[in-house]
Amino acid sequence: MAHIGIDVSKNKLDCMWVRDLEAGKVKPKVFPNRRDQYPELLHWLERNTGESPEALHVYLEATSIYHEPLAYWLHEQGVRVHVLNPAQVRFHAQGMGVRNKTDRKDSMMLARYGIERAPAPWQPEPPEVRELKRLLGRLEALEQDIRREENRLEKAQFSEDALAQESIGNVLEALREEHRRLQRQIDDHFDAHDHLKRDRALLESIPGIGRVLSASMTATLRSRAFRSARQAAAFHGLVPVQQESGTSIQRRPRLAKAGSSRLRRKLYMAAVTAAHHNADVRAQYQRLLRRGKAKMAAIGAAMRKLLHIAFGVLKSQQPYQPRCSTG
Repeated sequence: MAHIGIDVSKNKLDCMWVRDLEAGKVKPKVFPNRRDQYPELLHWLERNTGESPEALHVYLEATSIYHEPLAYWLHEQGVRVHVLNPAQVRFHAQGMGVRNKTDRKDSMMLARYGIERAPAPWQPEPPEVRELKRLLGRLEALEQDIRREENRLEKAQFSEDALAQESIGNVLEALREEHRRLQRQIDDHFDAHDHLKRDRALLESIPGIGRVLSASMTATLRSRAFRSARQAAAFHGLVPVQQESGTSIQRRPRLAKAGSSRLRRKLYMAAVTAAHHNADVRAQYQRLLRRGKAKMAAIGAAMRKLLHIAFGVLKSQQPYQPRCSTG
């Protein structure tokens, strides 16, 4: 068994094989971050460690998209890949008193974190879920572009700039047409995968969850094998974080806000609706208000409740049935 940390950047891969952690024996190597160099990287690891791919533990940080091609390729070769949370690795390094930050130091800390904490191996997303997430990400980027152009158009109209209005109108027309095309492509993707289509329909049986949120929740809840609703809520940053110490620190709990902020934004609007139209969420929301909780805290709990309900619906593969009276 061999442990290797790889610090991934856009252009290069800083590899660090930790031969003996206690003795500080390591072997570094830098490779270009190009797919055609991945076989050479694996060959170097096998030659130096004397291990088969199945006995190699490679630790990477989740760095935007730059780690993904290597992670998928290594996993296909049988390597045990571990994609780590950068914040957890950073806190681990700080706890050890590490102050310097270099690519070589980072690769060493990745390997050390893996050896000392033994994180679970990474499992790639199913291809159809990965494709769905890409489509949804592109759709949201288009929506942001449309909002920006609409803001520019409003300013051009206010200043009576006819030339700018015409130009912006042309851009908006193209963006809206592409937005409609992508929406059709997303619907076609669901139609082509029956299990995703059924998941989406089940989620839409929950009052408060509509077409937009159901697509996002299908993609996120099916991207990993969550063992429980609590684990899913923690992954998406919907668990409260308490800050209390003696009598000097008594702060209100707040959401952890880890994971995708895009899903939390959509869940927030859904929770506001569900607090009035979903029997179970409404009962919890009103109960928390009666106990003196702030409205934002109650909405945060409603977001978490919606995710718990969604997890249960997908796990049971049964439509939502309210537990509280709808009257």
